[in-house]
Amino acid sequence: MSAIETEDLTKYYGDTRAITDLSFTVREGEVFGFLGPNGAGKTTTIRTLLGFIEPTDGSATVLGRDVTDEADLIEAKRRIGYLPSDPGFDEGVTGRRLIRYHGDLKSDERSDELLEIFDPPVGREIGEYSTGNRQKLALVLTFMHDPDLVIMDEPTSGLDPLMQERLYDFIEDEQEQGTTFFFSSHILSEVRRVCDRVGIIRNGHLVTMEGVEELLDRSGKRVHISVEGSLDPGDFALAGVHDFDTSDGDASFMFTGEYDALLDHLQQYRVRDLEIEEAPLEDVFMKFYDGKAAPSGNGDAGASETPAETPASTGGETDA
Repeated sequence: MSAIETEDLTKYYGDTRAITDLSFTVREGEVFGFLGPNGAGKTTTIRTLLGFIEPTDGSATVLGRDVTDEADLIEAKRRIGYLPSDPGFDEGVTGRRLIRYHGDLKSDERSDELLEIFDPPVGREIGEYSTGNRQKLALVLTFMHDPDLVIMDEPTSGLDPLMQERLYDFIEDEQEQGTTFFFSSHILSEVRRVCDRVGIIRNGHLVTMEGVEELLDRSGKRVHISVEGSLDPGDFALAGVHDFDTSDGDASFMFTGEYDALLDHLQQYRVRDLEIEEAPLEDVFMKFYDGKAAPSGNGDAGASETPAETPASTGGETDA
């Protein structure tokens, strides 16, 4: 059984499109990254999966339960942890009292363990918390009932680098125990760090969905070369050479072709320096964010821009 499955999932706010014909599957036990620029439809998708809003068309299931069936969704939510991008709390209560309250609502299987890991100041009123301490408390509340599926929207917001690493290690440990993660983030280094696969959404459409490493391999390598003499762009009309830029015997370009062909070509030059490195993750994803990459799957890279999504009363989060 898939942890999440959507088929032609669509949501309109009046005449404004938020998401259109989203079809994807999140496998049990994987960390799935859900990425896209602001207003792309990420938060609308999350809200629909959690039953906060009704889809206009299409279908979705979480943990095998239909998100439009109230009784089904209640059963599913017993096994779901949700971390919104901007959690809203009662500012006048202590963190400890809020944990007890959530424990009464959804059970408390492991708050003591989580408090050791994330260490929010639970004896103080939440109104005195920093952004980072609010996020640490939210992480305890997200995992305290030991969910099977965790939906996280910008989970490291406000956390210092040490706590971010602690969270990444925790996610890896939880995944080894079989927990599934649906992970929305703008921090591409953490996507590379924890995600198995990614789906990229733009203008409400899914434009690609594949493994992070496969996506990087397909995007090619960044090549920097320095030779004696000058380089003419016309001399590098090789299959797989893209974005060629040269100056005074130095050149850089993206390369997606055969390395043997490149090395054979370089033999006609006196090479002073050669560097081949993985493309920056930011460059790879920006090709999909700005529409320069060809769409795959059910995506439509030529769709019109989507306005920012209509907020819902779910902790004040906006599409990030």
